[in-house]
Amino acid sequence: MNTPAPRRLLQLPAVRALLIQLLGFPLTLGTVWLLARAGMPMSYWTVALLQGAWAALLSWRAGLASWWRLIGFGFAPALLLAQSLQLPPGLFLAAFLVFLLVYWSTFRTQVPYYPSGRAVWDTVAGLLPPGRPARAIDIGSGLGGLVLELARRRPDCEIDGIELAPLPWLASRLRARLAGSRARFLRGDYNRLDFGQYDLVFAYLSPAAMSALWRKAEAEMRPGSVLVSYEFGIVDREPNLGFVTTDSTKMLYVWHF
Repeated sequence: MNTPAPRRLLQLPAVRALLIQLLGFPLTLGTVWLLARAGMPMSYWTVALLQGAWAALLSWRAGLASWWRLIGFGFAPALLLAQSLQLPPGLFLAAFLVFLLVYWSTFRTQVPYYPSGRAVWDTVAGLLPPGRPARAIDIGSGLGGLVLELARRRPDCEIDGIELAPLPWLASRLRARLAGSRARFLRGDYNRLDFGQYDLVFAYLSPAAMSALWRKAEAEMRPGSVLVSYEFGIVDREPNLGFVTTDSTKMLYVWHF
């Protein structure tokens, strides 16, 4: 049965974070009133920090990810700081547009931009089937570093990347064109892809996305293909292999199908 639209809306972390700020406001006012009655001096910064503390606490109680707690704590002080600096409104609009183009629907997918690194690329390259052409995709490919490196190392393979945010996708397309790379970059939601087309699917997403990723992979991936996830595992699904990358203590998890 489909979840009703209002309930789906309330499940979005960004919407919940906004509601938490609204709920924290009367709690902050009550705290200010109690502290003022006790003789504690109040300032705008004290009120902003109290609002942030309530928002962080409520975010924790609501089970939001750690970065939402930080956002909740810093929101009111950031507004006060911006007001005190008397920054021009156009600056906020420009910053909003840049963040929109970079992060796009992070509020819905709960997958912020996570760059990997060369040590991860080295390990993933070693997981491609040797001695025969193969197809691989990086879901949430960002600026395209992994995809371009795999395409360079394995010209016999078809290497794709898919990215939802417009600015990173455009940057990766330009990088491929300037390098003369055969790498292909798609713009869109990886949920609309058929994982059955690929021998290797690489993901560097977030804990919030891993259960849905596993369900999709289990339903679509062919026997002999592999799912690779950097840093984030899947609850109750032990990987077949695990690697610690040489420049980090983070794990690279591999599931065989």
